[in-house]
Amino acid sequence: MVSELKALDEIPYAMRDALSGYAERLGDLAGENLRGLTFYGSIASGRFESPRDRVLSVMVLGEVDLSMLRELAHDGPRLGRQNIAAPIVMTPGYIEDSLDTFPLELIEIHEQHITVLGEDYFAELKLEDQHVRLACERELKTLLIAMRQGLLSAGGRDRSLGTLEETAGEGLVRTMRGLLWLHGQRDASGASDVVGRVEAALDVSLHGIREVLDASTEHGWPQFVALYKDLELLRDRADAW
Repeated sequence: MVSELKALDEIPYAMRDALSGYAERLGDLAGENLRGLTFYGSIASGRFESPRDRVLSVMVLGEVDLSMLRELAHDGPRLGRQNIAAPIVMTPGYIEDSLDTFPLELIEIHEQHITVLGEDYFAELKLEDQHVRLACERELKTLLIAMRQGLLSAGGRDRSLGTLEETAGEGLVRTMRGLLWLHGQRDASGASDVVGRVEAALDVSLHGIREVLDASTEHGWPQFVALYKDLELLRDRADAW
C-alpha cells in the first residue's frame, strides 16, 4: 500500500468502515502501482445520504493494469451493496493530458474531494479558460439535443421525461461549476449553492433547474419545459462568460 490511510475523519462516520475496507482492498490489489485514492462528490462534502447517494472515487495508478481491474470487478456486487460505485481509473499522465478535454469533470473532483491514500492529484489544476468555456458550451448544446431526441422517443410517457430530466440535472451541475470557475468562484459546495451562485451572476431565476435537482418534486412535462428553457438561457450566456 502506498501509505497509511489519512483524512478518514472527514468521511461521514457511518461510511468510514466500508471506505476503509475499500481503500485497503485497492491497496492490496494494486500494491506500489497505486499512486492515490481520492473520494469526491457528496461523500466529500458532508451531504452524503445513504442509500440515495453513491460513493464516487478516483483510483490513480502508475500504469493501468487490466488484470488487477478484472480482479477488482469481482468485488463489484459487494461494493454496490455498500453504495460504492466503480472507481474512475486514471494515471498521472492521463490527468495531465485531460486538462483540455475533460475540464468540467476535473473541476467537479477538484472542488469536492478527499484524498485518503497517496498523492492528491486534484488539489491544484492548471486549466485554461478557453478549454473550460468550450466544454461548458459543448455540454449545454449536447444536453439540449439529448432532451429533443428524448422527447421524440418518449412516446408521450411523462415517466420517460422524468428520467431525461434527472440525467440532464447531473450534467448541469458539473457545467455550472465550470461557468463559476470562469468567474473565479472555485469553492462552490453542493448543487443548491452552485445554482444560487449562477442565478446571482446572471440575475435570473433558474426555477426549472432547481425543480429537477429536487428529488421530492414531480418530474413531468411542465418540469421538462422549464428545464429546457433554463438550458437555452445558459447556452446563450455561456459564450459571454
